Amino acid sequence: MIGKGTSIAHTGTSIEYGWNQEKDAEIVFSRHLAGTDPQQITEEFKLIQEQNTRCQKNTLSFILSPVAEEGKNLSKERLGEVAQRFVKQMQLKENQAIAFVHRDKAHTHVHLYMNRIGFDGKAYNDSFIGKRSQLAAENVAKEMGLTTVKEVQLEKELGTTKVRFQIKNIHQKVMETERPKTLDSYIKAMQERNVEVIPSINKGNKLQGFRFQYQGHNFKASEVHRSMSGGRIMAQLSQNNGITKPIKLGKTINLLGKTMEMSTNLVTSIAKNIIKKTIKRAIDTGIGY
Repeated sequence: MIGKGTSIAHTGTSIEYGWNQEKDAEIVFSRHLAGTDPQQITEEFKLIQEQNTRCQKNTLSFILSPVAEEGKNLSKERLGEVAQRFVKQMQLKENQAIAFVHRDKAHTHVHLYMNRIGFDGKAYNDSFIGKRSQLAAENVAKEMGLTTVKEVQLEKELGTTKVRFQIKNIHQKVMETERPKTLDSYIKAMQERNVEVIPSINKGNKLQGFRFQYQGHNFKASEVHRSMSGGRIMAQLSQNNGITKPIKLGKTINLLGKTMEMSTNLVTSIAKNIIKKTIKRAIDTGIGY
């Protein structure tokens, strides 16, 4: 479950949005309120807010979003419990509150509005409210046996790790079996294996690196693996083409039928990697020993 929070000044507009029947809105939680429509609820908020005219952003707005599969199966009562537990976590147990569930999208979510001004006229401290909302939602999810943000992130990371590993394997096979000498031939070989290599062009219209797209995922080259940075890929292509000294390295490259200038950083990175590969080859063959 994800929690987001902020302080707002437009109380009436927000509560009207929460109450929007076109979004199949239902009230799942309410406290210290008697009104039966957005206007009445807003007026009740304002009665308390008049005790503290210095506070301009005097309403707290929260969005609580369970994981999609869990959210669609949560009852009105269960979502009300989510809101109630969240309020307790945020230490707002005595402030006016109203929460609505929206089921208009595939992702069920709760809009919770709370009066930032308490009955004592004091404003709730909203420092780092965004981060605190995330932590509160995390705790509520744990209490209720719901999926936490960290679990979602871990699942996502595991999924992308597998895809990155597959891209790296395809890259290695292309380099080992086909030994492409040009960027175009490398791009074509990868494309034949369903991996799209996307050149990254900077504002100066110079090639600065690559991105890889595969199975709906899109990564920077270095995100796939550090051995697949733009400089290392280009150094390998250069060596396949017989360039073993940085001094022979040009500053332009043929890309998809056009001559394109490479960024200074990319040229420098290619040169460094050519030197490293040359030294390693010398050591491996025993030259100088």
